[in-house]
Order: sequence, then structure tokens, then C-alpha cells
Amino acid sequence: MSTTIAPLVGRLLYKPEEAAEALAIGRSTVYELMAEGALKYIKLGRTRRIRRTDLEAYVANLAPLPH
Repeated sequence: MSTTIAPLVGRLLYKPEEAAEALAIGRSTVYELMAEGALKYIKLGRTRRIRRTDLEAYVANLAPLPH
């Protein structure tokens, strides 16, 4: 039995765990990025969600390492 992860394409909001998977980083790193303001999020009740556009903006602002 194999487990497949549903593609996240087309989603507008991501749970922190889903954002971590999309960014290929750890869940705790996503929470750290949110806490320091590097990754924007919204609160819906007691939950946090990250907009797709905020994920894209975060990645676009990452500086490449110099050669």
C-alpha cells in the first residue's frame, strides 16, 4: 500500500505542515519563519494559514548564494 500526497496545486491557503512540504523544509522551520515575520500568515479562529501568494513571495525573496 502506497501513500500518495494530494497535489497542492490550485490551493489558496496552506496549513503550516502543507507549506513545509511545499517548501521542502521542516514544519518547525515554517513556524520559526512565521514567528520572525519572514513568512506571512493569517489567523482563522485558532488556526494559522499561509496564502499561496505569500509562499511564492517568500521564495522569490530568497537570495541565492554567491558563487
